[in-house]
Amino acid sequence: MPYALQIPQAGGPEVFEKIEVDRPTPARGQLLVRIAAAGVNFIETYQRSGVYSVQYPLVPGSEGAGTVEEVGPGVEGFSVGDRVATAEGTGSYAEYMVLDAEKALSVPATVSDEVAAALPLQGMTAHYLINNSYHVQPGDTVLTYAGAGGVGQLLIQLLKLRGATVITTTSTPAKAELARAAGADHVLSYDEVPDRVRDITGGVGVAAVYDGIGKDTFEGSLDSLRTRGTLVLFGGASGQVPPFDLQQLNAHGSLTVTRPKIADFLLDADERRWRSAELFDLVAAGTLQVAIGERFALEDAGAAHTALESRATTGKVLLVPGTSGTPA
Repeated sequence: MPYALQIPQAGGPEVFEKIEVDRPTPARGQLLVRIAAAGVNFIETYQRSGVYSVQYPLVPGSEGAGTVEEVGPGVEGFSVGDRVATAEGTGSYAEYMVLDAEKALSVPATVSDEVAAALPLQGMTAHYLINNSYHVQPGDTVLTYAGAGGVGQLLIQLLKLRGATVITTTSTPAKAELARAAGADHVLSYDEVPDRVRDITGGVGVAAVYDGIGKDTFEGSLDSLRTRGTLVLFGGASGQVPPFDLQQLNAHGSLTVTRPKIADFLLDADERRWRSAELFDLVAAGTLQVAIGERFALEDAGAAHTALESRATTGKVLLVPGTSGTPA
């Protein structure tokens, strides 16, 4: 029988249990997808640990890629055998997933299943950040954080394709090399922000800061911006930014702060197709590289969570059904 990895109750990585499940049947407007690889994201560690309120038992996972095995009634544009990916699924820590067809992304033949599973969430995040949260122009100088991470490496590459000068941060020399390989022009340690950012920009500051760290970096992000600059706060890896006096934006030079989330930039099938098609086309052309870090067998989801929470990983962590052994 097909199997899935389930969280029976909140707890540590050890709480995962492997369960047998019936092969799902797609309802109207849905696809049945056999999962080739599933992306592991921090939100699932929050769901597992109880930081986020969810209904247990839970088969987690919103991101994955695989092959359509059955097409539900009323679906147009997809057929059995098509390869698809998604960032908006439910229960991708499994051999099979039922997916709303409108949330399925077509995968080009030249893009592997693993890359297709690794790209959607982080890639479409980077895409909306530079196109919508602050629309980067050629010649802009931009600050990002965590340049060796999954979003960070994609964001750097897309910014360079746009013609921006990229300043980023990392925590170790090895991670700094990954950020430079992705195209970063300047790689700083976290404690060098904002002073080195001001030095690099001749005291002017950057056009935009893409900040997924939150509480620990917020003040430095504000201090790094030029007059009328934009701070895009898209995450809170260090904790959420506490309430602050909006008058600070005036005092720092008429700044703009925005706090987006990806769901508001994937409002319909057309928007999903636009973002995913641009990204997959860049991958297929060899212009955008997707960094895959560790691969774990699906039944080793707990070990995958341990690796992710240790923050020792770089690139994307994947779960691969039908494999066994230790991470590659």
